[in-house]
Amino acid sequence: MLRFAPSPTGDMHIGNLRVAIFNYIVSKQLKEDLIIRIEDTDTERNIEGKDKEILEILNLFSIEYKSLFYQSANLKYHQKMALQLMTQKKAFACFCSDDKLDELRQKAESEKKPFRYDDFCENLSDEAVLNTNAPFTVRIKRPEQNIKFTDLLKGSFDYAPFDVDSFIILRQDKTPTYNYACAVDDMLMDISVVIRGEDHVSNTPKQIHIRNSLGYEKEIKYVHLPIILNAQTGKKMSKRDDASSVKWLIEQGFLPSAIANYLVLMGNKTPTEIFTLEEAIEWFKIENVSKSAAKFDIDKLRFINRKHIEMLDEMRLSKILGFADADIGKLGKIFLEEASTTKEIKEKIEPIFAPKTSCEGFEEEFSKLKECLQKAPFFEDYEELKKYVMEQTGLKGKNLFKPLRYILTGVDNGPNISDIYPLIKNYLGEIIK
Repeated sequence: MLRFAPSPTGDMHIGNLRVAIFNYIVSKQLKEDLIIRIEDTDTERNIEGKDKEILEILNLFSIEYKSLFYQSANLKYHQKMALQLMTQKKAFACFCSDDKLDELRQKAESEKKPFRYDDFCENLSDEAVLNTNAPFTVRIKRPEQNIKFTDLLKGSFDYAPFDVDSFIILRQDKTPTYNYACAVDDMLMDISVVIRGEDHVSNTPKQIHIRNSLGYEKEIKYVHLPIILNAQTGKKMSKRDDASSVKWLIEQGFLPSAIANYLVLMGNKTPTEIFTLEEAIEWFKIENVSKSAAKFDIDKLRFINRKHIEMLDEMRLSKILGFADADIGKLGKIFLEEASTTKEIKEKIEPIFAPKTSCEGFEEEFSKLKECLQKAPFFEDYEELKKYVMEQTGLKGKNLFKPLRYILTGVDNGPNISDIYPLIKNYLGEIIK
């Protein structure tokens, strides 16, 4: 199995989506199932409805998965295995208060040392533990040997026992901490490859240590993807960057196919620049992804989005634009010279169908033209319509073309009316009413 394991604590950002896409591609290549695991054990940070939003986005990007799990459903296993570790003296009850731990943290800070637990409670006798009524956490004993692993992108890592520490695996309310729940679930679900962001690198030795302590011998392969930087600022993409939110990108009119294309292309060697996810499955190699941070450039995404809109079936594009007419899809593509998202195309088409009461500077001509067009017979060809209007109104030059363009398009400039007219001629009644 492979797994995508998001937390329902906020909007899905592009880094999450990139992880989901890479997991999907590799699962298809390995012919292994992909599962979705909603990591919801941090109840205080969970936001209601975010899990559904995550699943809707995965569906929007056609990321198929075998099963859906909620981490909280495995609580009995998390507790049972913690008890097993305590029985085997591989974990221990820790009664240290938050105040005591803060004191140790401040001491380490003043000595300019990394904070590590001092193992005070590890040496308590069974009798002392039994006679203590205070609330306690459960800590796993630090490993006796170094924890080593190889990342398929970043190479070898070697963590000393001091780096891993005697960390908490069950909180005082006996819910699991992130690393513990993650390690146990990867074990229970027979995960073979973990693809995630590089901010998890320091979690990996802890998770390996948990599985080692539980006697799990299967080696899990790891890939930690570099962070994504804002190309304009050179800084890590943060929640304050609108473009970091997948939801925002969709709302702005970026197509899922284009976003997926860009997230695979970014910091990667690909045989072509424009492609679909299905095509990427044929040639994608996870080891070709750059070890350096990837730069997210919204202008590059705009270019790719324009290409994907060009490739869209006209009827499908028209439905995205709120119609069901291939002609409106063709009209949308005409505006691609000025627009690069479906939202921008909609903004170009809306004035065509918006009410028009007058045309500044050409008020009289506007009224005359509107009256003429309302009475005009249907013309297949724009030249025939133009000839009819000129004959009926006697208007010519800018006195004809300025108000005529405004009546037909709602704007003063843009693509040639001769290109637009064949695609809107069936809507003339609605346009000039």
